[in-house]
Amino acid sequence: MQCQTVLPGTECTFWGKQGCVFPDGSCQVIVENCEGCERIVTGSIGQVCSAYPAPAKKWANGLCNFASHVKVEIKVEETRVNPLKASKKASGGKKK
Repeated sequence: MQCQTVLPGTECTFWGKQGCVFPDGSCQVIVENCEGCERIVTGSIGQVCSAYPAPAKKWANGLCNFASHVKVEIKVEETRVNPLKASKKASGGKKK
């Protein structure tokens, strides 16, 4: 269904026959952590998130999973493997 309040004419999963079914009844403005995200659009109440109606709740538990401007670095620790021990482990169960 299409939003009729904050973002008129855009598709919204929270809009039903009785209006906005989001618990607060409308989308909320973005928080400071959202600055720079691709999903920010300008609505009738200001800047809102096009992916989720309550950005403050997404950032309450840490990183927002919709954030397009935050890159998470995954550290991979490279361990040194002794080739002699590795070959013994690989051939250890094959002898009978």
